[in-house]
Amino acid sequence: QVQLVESGGGLVQAGDSLRLSCAASGRTFSNYAMGWLRQAPGKEREFVSAISVSGGITYYGDSVKGRFTISRDNAKNTVYLQMNSLKPEDTAVYYCNAQGFGMTYWGKGTLVTVSS
Repeated sequence: QVQLVESGGGLVQAGDSLRLSCAASGRTFSNYAMGWLRQAPGKEREFVSAISVSGGITYYGDSVKGRFTISRDNAKNTVYLQMNSLKPEDTAVYYCNAQGFGMTYWGKGTLVTVSS
């Protein structure tokens, strides 16, 4: 089992920045690829970003490319999502996940609200 706890969400204005964190426990963090997805009210869950086990490969959804940066610190068992130039359409609950060994684990999410 991998337990994931997201933090760092909040209410910000358009154009602001925010950094989300996802702290992992339970299994060897560095064995898992990590990702962020988000779900806005009334919409399906959307891929935001992912990072390989070593951190050397990253992926981004088209809507966040150039604005968001994913990173991980395997010594701290934490993955981060730096969000810059936030837009009202970035408003959503952001979920962290861990993938490895045929399993996917999810956190409970953190709410990001961007006001115009």
